[in-house]
Amino acid sequence: MKPTISDKYGRTFQTLRVSLLSTCNLGCVYCTMGEEEQKAGNAAGRQKVLSADQLLPLIGMLHDELSLKTIRLTGGEPLLYPQLAQVVKGVKELGIPQIRLTTNGFLLQKQALALKEAGMQSINVSLDAVDEDTFFLMSKRRNVQRILDGIDTALAVGLEVKLNTVLMKGINHHQVLPLLDYAFERNLTLRFLEVMSMGHLYGNADRYLVTRDEILHTIAGRYDFVPVLRERSATASYWKTSTGKQFGIIANESAPFCHDCNRLRLDSDGNMYGCLSSNHPIDIKNIGSAAQLREKLSAALRQKQPLKFTGSALSMLHIGG
Repeated sequence: MKPTISDKYGRTFQTLRVSLLSTCNLGCVYCTMGEEEQKAGNAAGRQKVLSADQLLPLIGMLHDELSLKTIRLTGGEPLLYPQLAQVVKGVKELGIPQIRLTTNGFLLQKQALALKEAGMQSINVSLDAVDEDTFFLMSKRRNVQRILDGIDTALAVGLEVKLNTVLMKGINHHQVLPLLDYAFERNLTLRFLEVMSMGHLYGNADRYLVTRDEILHTIAGRYDFVPVLRERSATASYWKTSTGKQFGIIANESAPFCHDCNRLRLDSDGNMYGCLSSNHPIDIKNIGSAAQLREKLSAALRQKQPLKFTGSALSMLHIGG
């Protein structure tokens, strides 16, 4: 048995998050400063996409070393990746137990069945508003109903669905209860995310921050709830209402969870990152030996923050959540 790669806090890598591409069909304000920046980023991103035949050997190499428990496919927007079903099938053949995906849902209605048939088990859909005007303020796009229809389709084909909402003060903070009502009506778990100090918001996210306590205070105005015991390495803490509904909060700022993080990230150019707070890529495209891979994994593990997320100038569009 191979010795486990771990640090002095007992952390190792068990979850791999793969950013398939760094392009997106929405213009969410926490990822990009505007249309021109996104166009430039999308153009650059299209030059760095690995094919399924290039990507799967990298994932397999990491799985052989780490015995991964979960893989999450992200972006940019992963439903724009032309070989998505091929990657899902390939990951399933590698024997990684849990295959998940995070999407903005804009193309989900057309692709949900193919994802399920390829072996996808669970998806997280980013939904920052159910109100059309607020959705536009957050995403710079119209037609939130297209995402809601995609969610219904995903549920109909048998995919597990969770919802993610990034809250930003002054933009969509008033959507907490409407979103929660929408999720509870469909028996879905919704997780609220504190805005992250990433990309153009690096060092400037505090003015948009809606804290965990503020979120709980708002929800308490309508629902009674109690906390649920947090699972090790979980990003979210959960609460259960008196009627049995569940919601979560990913509070990277007000309640950090770095101490037992088990996530490794792989970008669309074949670079690893051990932490979202690091913007120093570790290239693994030309690994010559298992020993060399272990050295690079150890370097990635050293990137992890000991106690608290500090942010990075790296855009979420590039590395995913």
